[in-house]
Amino acid sequence: MEQTKFHKNFKLNGKSFNSVDDLLSYTKVTYSDIHQFLESWFSVDETIEVQTSGSTGTPKPIQLKKELMLNSAKATGAFFNLPQKTTALLCLPIQYIAGKMMMIRALTLGWHLDVVSPTSIPLNNVDKNYHFSAMVPLQLENSLLKINKIKKLIVGGGVVLSTLHKKLQNISTEVFATYGMTETITHIAVKKLNKSLSFFGRLTKPSFSVKENSFYKTLPNVTIYKDQRNCLVIKAPKVADEVIFTNDVVQLISDTQFMWLGRFDNVINSGGVKLHPEKIEEQLSKIIKKRFFVAGIKDDVLGEKLVLILEDVISKVDEKSILSEIMNLASLSKFEKPKEIYCIDYFVETKTGKIQRTKTLQKIFTK
Repeated sequence: MEQTKFHKNFKLNGKSFNSVDDLLSYTKVTYSDIHQFLESWFSVDETIEVQTSGSTGTPKPIQLKKELMLNSAKATGAFFNLPQKTTALLCLPIQYIAGKMMMIRALTLGWHLDVVSPTSIPLNNVDKNYHFSAMVPLQLENSLLKINKIKKLIVGGGVVLSTLHKKLQNISTEVFATYGMTETITHIAVKKLNKSLSFFGRLTKPSFSVKENSFYKTLPNVTIYKDQRNCLVIKAPKVADEVIFTNDVVQLISDTQFMWLGRFDNVINSGGVKLHPEKIEEQLSKIIKKRFFVAGIKDDVLGEKLVLILEDVISKVDEKSILSEIMNLASLSKFEKPKEIYCIDYFVETKTGKIQRTKTLQKIFTK
């Protein structure tokens, strides 16, 4: 499916273009990585090669059909009501699917797209207001003082912990967590994260009820169900040719809503009790301010013992004090409270900043 044109209202950094050649000439001088992607997008090939993030395995290239990427772009525009001349900010790396799709949405829907460096402080030098943008949780955390410059924001690539979630409740930006993966061409479901004031500071009627804010809601033309492992199965013919069997354990609320519980490959079986690390971490984030995760290590009695892995550069953690706070945390059962703490200077990460749990554990326990 050769792409030979783009929407007449598309702008990049305030600049309009008369042709694909004009656009390619501009990006060749200004953004070599974006130029490389656009050359592929406007080529005769029917697919685009995209790199997976590698958060749950080895990063690998996969081929995505341009036709399905266009479908995804149109679905996002319709779902969030983002018509032509929408002002949008690209602050994610173009090498991965989330960054690519921001560019494709702008090209397809006729947005006015500005590009900034994909750093952890993307709004540092931004003075304009935007209708729409996409960030990872770390970028959002670091942008809270200026986040009102963005009217609608989607957040993906990691879990929004309870400490950050609480900070979002009194801001004017509408913030949505997204569920998806490279294979589904970014999100196939979203979850509202705040009550949302209007862009001008007046309280508006939430588009999702408070109860619904706990659940992901699927986009149109997406069917979901569970397999025998209680993992989510996705049928989304508009954006994926095949049915996708995920490793995400979920609770189905309805035909269009689900609650994410955690990764199947992270589930810990401790004395016959199945523990979901991600849900435990959400509660522990209320009392632990450093980066951390929980994991299961081999134990002669329990089979697997729940432990806390803490990133602590200066190694001055008062382990007894932390464990005492954890023991007093009423929101966790006795099975969900880590028994030991292990510290490491730095977590092993993917190129997009996601923690690689298995490799971090190997680093600790193979010393």
